[in-house]
Amino acid sequence: MSSASAAIPQPGRTKAFLRLVMIEHSIFALPFAYIAALTAMFEWDGNIHWGRLLLVTVCMVGLRTFAMAVNRIIDREIDARNPRTAHRELVTGAMSVRHAWTGALIALVIFLGAAALLNPLCLALAPVAVIPMVVYPYGKRFTNFPQAILGLAQSMGPIGGWLAISGTWNWDAVILGLAVGIWIGGFDLIYACQDVETDRETGVMSVPARFGIPAAIWGARVCHTLTTALLVWYALATHAGAFFWLGLVIVAGAFVYEHSIVRPHDLSRLNRAFFSTNGFIGISLFVCALIDLLVRGLTP
Repeated sequence: MSSASAAIPQPGRTKAFLRLVMIEHSIFALPFAYIAALTAMFEWDGNIHWGRLLLVTVCMVGLRTFAMAVNRIIDREIDARNPRTAHRELVTGAMSVRHAWTGALIALVIFLGAAALLNPLCLALAPVAVIPMVVYPYGKRFTNFPQAILGLAQSMGPIGGWLAISGTWNWDAVILGLAVGIWIGGFDLIYACQDVETDRETGVMSVPARFGIPAAIWGARVCHTLTTALLVWYALATHAGAFFWLGLVIVAGAFVYEHSIVRPHDLSRLNRAFFSTNGFIGISLFVCALIDLLVRGLTP
């Protein structure tokens, strides 16, 4: 290999790592952390604190990047046996395990550093947020309900977003966190349906593999019904205004659409339901929540 070509790998590895962790999927969790943080700012002094909001962003992206990298590292042998995931970077060799661990640890340091800059409680609780991120990849090896662990991990986002601003525990944030966790756990039930046969052959545990696709789809419907109920509870608890309620109507409509295009015997539009619809849900509710807070007096 020439010295010129030897200089190329670092950008290539960086690009491969970003593909590995699917950095663009941060869109699913970030909007809800922002909703919690902005609501906490509204209740605190009515002003948007842009520096803190930036640190919340760094925390969220850093922790999610760490979680995804660890997930891919732990699951690389399982991924190699699944035709759908056999193209992933750790399977094909586009990214080495050593470099994946390097990226994961850098992301973890960034997360912990941002948490330390926020307040002492965020730093103290940061390791607690890391635990389910590491446990989740192993979940499919010992429980038929790994989505429950995923939901627990994802519920940390809104709770952390609120703590980042207030520095104190708040049960309204827990309501929003539960809504997010159950929402993401629900659509992961749908996503897992495409791997039923492979999971059964390789011994990977999941709701669809154990109970069948119809049960998983119905489980997702129950989860998204609970999500809607929890979002209503959150709206009532925080005295949300008309625009937030409009957002809830949009979310409920998106859930109905999502479950109308994914049926137990027709998974052809699963990716549209998983990526497009769920991305739309997060962004729509965030926009409506932001407008609602601004109308109610939140000052940029």
